[in-house]
Amino acid sequence: MVTGGAGFIGSHLVGKLLMEDFKVIVLDNFFTGSLENIQMYVDNPSFQVIKGDIRGRKVVRETVKEADYIFHLAAIASIPLSFKKPKKINEVNVIGTLNLLEESLNSNVEKFIFTSSCAVYGKPVYIPIDENHPTNPLSPYGVSKLAAEHYCRVFYETYGLKTIILRLFNVYGPGQERSPYRGVISNFIEALRSGRAPVIFGDGEQTRDFIFISDVVNALMLALKAEGVGGMTFNIGSGTETSINKVAEHLLKIFGLDIKPIYTEARAGDIRRSCANINRAREVLGFRASISLDEGLRRYVNALKG
Repeated sequence: MVTGGAGFIGSHLVGKLLMEDFKVIVLDNFFTGSLENIQMYVDNPSFQVIKGDIRGRKVVRETVKEADYIFHLAAIASIPLSFKKPKKINEVNVIGTLNLLEESLNSNVEKFIFTSSCAVYGKPVYIPIDENHPTNPLSPYGVSKLAAEHYCRVFYETYGLKTIILRLFNVYGPGQERSPYRGVISNFIEALRSGRAPVIFGDGEQTRDFIFISDVVNALMLALKAEGVGGMTFNIGSGTETSINKVAEHLLKIFGLDIKPIYTEARAGDIRRSCANINRAREVLGFRASISLDEGLRRYVNALKG
């Protein structure tokens, strides 16, 4: 079962699961997910889509009872929206997660893999950020992810449900352009495809840890297959710190454009630096981020041309 399976990350995961001969049920309310992302799988006899909301107990109960493994990706992942509608973010990201966890106890779920976010850390105290770094989220979205993490942990420690938490850093790749919450890379590519200059907030020297979608899917599959990882939390990133200026430089080169980025006022609340320590994922899951930023950007741009 993949909640949010019609979304950017979920749809890539669905493709990988079907390729490995799993039967897949997607539960998605299509609030941000798109049927276009999973259209190519609808005729596959091993694939089923249920339109439903994780806040709805009945549809959650009916879907979960069919599942041996749950990948929980459904969420409202917008930090700006979380400031405007914190209660709605809580209902989807926290109560929705709790619904899934409770129904998992009443069924035969063997593993519950939750995709969390580096937003739980807030402003880094040190770089690179490991899983023991203090959690001090700066947005209602980050708070909701951390609260959901705590529920996952409690359900493991109290009820024995094998929950695994993956804290994803800045994911990018084909399909993200269809997401309403696309990141800086998708925004830059959209501008450059139209011959417009990319817009950079602040001086562009702020850093992020960008990870290509196929590496994230690989991490999810490793978590599915790993033994003895119940109750554990893993950072999933590239382990490389890259400035926004460097991303713009790479993309301008790929597009062969000789234009200068437009710099505008820094966004309030933006953290200055971010980079994942991925040693635990490497040692326990055997995870490696195999796609360099330059290769990932080229793959993304080529996919859009195709």
